[in-house]
Amino acid sequence: MKTKELSKQLWDKVVERHRSGEGYKKISKALNIPWSTVKSIIKKWKVYGTTQNLLRAGRPPKLSSRVRRALVREASKRPMTTLKDLQRSMAEMEETVHVSTIA
Repeated sequence: MKTKELSKQLWDKVVERHRSGEGYKKISKALNIPWSTVKSIIKKWKVYGTTQNLLRAGRPPKLSSRVRRALVREASKRPMTTLKDLQRSMAEMEETVHVSTIA
């Protein structure tokens, strides 16, 4: 189950209470969040020195948003076009795209 990220204000409150000397359980009961979440917030704050949400790892997209918009525009103009034709039109724009990426 995927959960929502906590707000920056809540992160700041957790760190502020930790700096004032409160323990994990007191903070978790006061803010109504699990103590394991409090622990991970404080750990990240100690390691990275910030309460901002950190960047996540992941593969960068194969197509830039500009190229993707151009592909959609081209396919909308000619709905019966083939993947090979779309690939050739992208080659004219100096973008090498594999057919399976377009599909």
